[in-house]
Amino acid sequence: MTYQETLDYLFTQIPVFQKEGATAYKPGLDTIRQLDDWCINPHHNYPCVHVAGTNGKGSVSHLTASILQEAGHRTGLYTSPHLKDFRERIKVNGEQISEEYVISFVERFRKEMAEKVEPSFFELTTMMAFCWFAEKQVDIAVIEVGLGGRLDSTNIIQPVASVITNISFDHMALLGDTLEQIATEKAGIIKKDVPVIIGHASGNIRKVFETIASEHLAPIRFVEDSINVTCIRKGVYTLFTIYEDGIILHKGIPCALNGFYQSENFATVIVLIDLLSTHFHINTIAIRNGFRNVLKNTGLRGRWETLSEHPKIICDTGHNEGGIRFVTEQLQQTPHETLHFILGMVSDKDIRAILALLPKNAVYYFTKARIPRALSEEKLATMAALYGLSGTTYSTVKEALEAAKKNCRPNDLIFVGGSTFIVAEAI
Repeated sequence: MTYQETLDYLFTQIPVFQKEGATAYKPGLDTIRQLDDWCINPHHNYPCVHVAGTNGKGSVSHLTASILQEAGHRTGLYTSPHLKDFRERIKVNGEQISEEYVISFVERFRKEMAEKVEPSFFELTTMMAFCWFAEKQVDIAVIEVGLGGRLDSTNIIQPVASVITNISFDHMALLGDTLEQIATEKAGIIKKDVPVIIGHASGNIRKVFETIASEHLAPIRFVEDSINVTCIRKGVYTLFTIYEDGIILHKGIPCALNGFYQSENFATVIVLIDLLSTHFHINTIAIRNGFRNVLKNTGLRGRWETLSEHPKIICDTGHNEGGIRFVTEQLQQTPHETLHFILGMVSDKDIRAILALLPKNAVYYFTKARIPRALSEEKLATMAALYGLSGTTYSTVKEALEAAKKNCRPNDLIFVGGSTFIVAEAI
């Protein structure tokens, strides 16, 4: 098989949630455990950090990996979805998994296991990552949950630390239609005696985490109880200062991630790194360089990323109610005359709460990504009109972006978002 033939197999012969949605989702751990037995439990060869949450888990995972790399630890990083290349999902010290390994792993699966087990795309990819990390003899692996937590394929690991960034409405058809139900699913990554860090939680959500952590005798820490962050923008970096109980813990740390919403993630990462420092040598220089060099070290993209200065084009992968709320707040604080908003969404989500948050004075360019899950631009425009959002429809992201550039005046702003897949086609 060639690499392209291998990708064709992965994306056409195996159910892919990224493309198909709920029909490709396989809850439960039976299949991944069969694959794990076949591969002789590769994740037993290295310690792991497990990261869940509705928003921010990707940023927290990349920042943590970047700091560990700067501290000299050979670090595996497993995230999803990818934006351009499948291999973005699986990295060691920022280097993507090799095409040759992807080919050999899939060939071995087809020869030895394809007739015995029918995994989803994510299940097979997860096991590929675990095996690659063992092959590369990583010192530690940062593992991002794919969806939920309790029934996610990654939940076979026994981590040294668990992280849940926050809870918001997303994937309700699969995780539950209340925040408490969603929190319960994500709290499924909490393990016996394993410390868990909660980025943000209040009220009944907090009680869910406290109850489940207590049942598992897992030490729990709520970041927001003691950690505060202040941020200022300086050039291409955000400088942030961390306070613990009112005392400066870290001052003026530069970070290449510029979304205001990242302050919550910065705090969570600092608490996580403090916990990991009991297992791994991590000094202050590694922390500062890890934040500063996160894009270079990990290849992270799509988080309040400036794609162009003339015209000013910004994209962000925020795609649920919580993520869009942060995006709209930052758009309000970003200088511009007219906002040109390139918007696309998927069809298997309730997007009404998101549409209600979007600015009504923007010019919209309704479009769709090239995936089966995409909501048609005509349906999106019709739904958006109910919330006072008006604009024009375009059949592709490229056409929408070209139209926005044509209409953009010198002091205008173009924003691209609504879906990870829209951003992927714009960058």
